[in-house]
Amino acid sequence: MKTRLQYFPPFFFLFIFLLSGCAHVISKDLRIKAYPPLPLAQVRQDSEAFKGKWVVWGGEIIETANQKDGTTQIEVFQKPLGWREEPKETIDSEGRFLILVDKYLDPYLFQRGRKITVAGEMIGEKIKPLGETDYRYPIVSSKQIYLWPQYYHQPYPYFYYDPWWGYPYGWGGFRFYYHYHPHRR
Repeated sequence: MKTRLQYFPPFFFLFIFLLSGCAHVISKDLRIKAYPPLPLAQVRQDSEAFKGKWVVWGGEIIETANQKDGTTQIEVFQKPLGWREEPKETIDSEGRFLILVDKYLDPYLFQRGRKITVAGEMIGEKIKPLGETDYRYPIVSSKQIYLWPQYYHQPYPYFYYDPWWGYPYGWGGFRFYYHYHPHRR
């Protein structure tokens, strides 16, 4: 006869394994430095007042440009973050900001449309043209950056019928494709 304690280790390890998939992508130390969160809209009003403050922001990459001095500048369309700091799938935004990374990042990986989260220190602002207007971009000096994996769907048809698959067993021979690929959108 088994006691309750004998069932504990397998369930404990299963719980820890499942919990590890829900971990934050930004370290606890940086999240503490960035508390309370600074809204991008507030920082855009007066970037100089927030110099030296820490932020955790995210969104979708608009452009990645490598600089002559060996740094990389990433322009980001800000989006609100979820509880793991993943940018939400929404049209809500407080604007754009720049990430300054002190090393070379390949624009092929950090391409337009990829979701990104950054933790870093505010170092000022840069005014760049956006259409026919000058736009104020707050600049975050990256201390930790996370590029979210990309998921994509196979183009039409999403379902197709394979009469030989699953016969005489299975569920009718329909297959659904949902692919994970880290470099495609």
